[in-house]
Amino acid sequence: MKARIIVIALLCMGIACQAQNKVDRQGRKQGHWVKTDRNGAKIYEGDFIDGQESGVFKYFWPNGTLKMQNTFSVPGKYCSHEAWDEQGNLVARGFYNQKNRDSVWTFYNQEGKVVKIATYRMGVKYGMHVVFNANGDTAESQNWTDNHRNGPWYRRIGKKGYMRGTYVMGGLEGRLVEYNEEGELVREGNYKNGLKDGSYRFYQLGQLIVDEKWGNGQLIDRKILLTAPTPMYISIYEIAYFHPKGSKYAVVYKMDGTQLTCQEDVTTIGDRIRSDMFSFVDRKSRISANVNCIKGLTKDSAGRVILDLDPKPQFSVFPDNDCLKMIRSVQRTDKLD
Repeated sequence: MKARIIVIALLCMGIACQAQNKVDRQGRKQGHWVKTDRNGAKIYEGDFIDGQESGVFKYFWPNGTLKMQNTFSVPGKYCSHEAWDEQGNLVARGFYNQKNRDSVWTFYNQEGKVVKIATYRMGVKYGMHVVFNANGDTAESQNWTDNHRNGPWYRRIGKKGYMRGTYVMGGLEGRLVEYNEEGELVREGNYKNGLKDGSYRFYQLGQLIVDEKWGNGQLIDRKILLTAPTPMYISIYEIAYFHPKGSKYAVVYKMDGTQLTCQEDVTTIGDRIRSDMFSFVDRKSRISANVNCIKGLTKDSAGRVILDLDPKPQFSVFPDNDCLKMIRSVQRTDKLD
């Protein structure tokens, strides 16, 4: 008796499936369809008209929860869309036009808070895109045209700090500014065709500390503030090397041999220089040198290996292992050339 019931049930299921998943003579899906995987879990369920999705069409996660739901106003072409994660949390809501994102889209985090609002035109970023932080404040806003940033741009830094600039078809153009949490100007610079061009300056506590000049994306000069003992600005191209003097100060040697005892420490000076043109030659003693001043290796009167520097310092520099590897690598390259 039980076996007969099972057979009848299976026959009914087969008949139901045949009644659902139909195709016409042209091979187009028609009517209500349910597709399952090998384990019998539902993949999607919905109605077709002439092979096009119609009405409410649902997709499912392997665990059975709803993954996506498309509600078609025009079969197979235009629909409203909602998507959920495997835990059932709404993650996105928007519209599709011929399978392209279209109009306004809203994205959510697991707590249900809006994290991004974006606009599209047939799959292309077009219009305002706004990103929100965990507090619901605007973290970034930008207008787009044909998948290019185009128009005023804003990005929050911390709670009150921010950057502002303008993009023209994907490249920064004109003035960019950055302010810190206290509302103080941190940097300002000019761009042309997406490249730094003209003046670019950095500030600390309202004082100019780095003054750069750029031309078409190429650094022309960088002047840094040194207090030696009064404030002065010096080009990094004039600096040969620098090292600590005690724990708070540093001595800077210029290309002409002039020595400057500065009230800044070596870390501050290095941060202001921030150029690949300078490298630690002795990390233990925290001596940094302009690589163009390193002529090679030589030995002192005691036969110890020291750096051959020009201009020559009034002290010997004993290169560390990293410095030795760099010099020997350059020497090998020169020989190959």
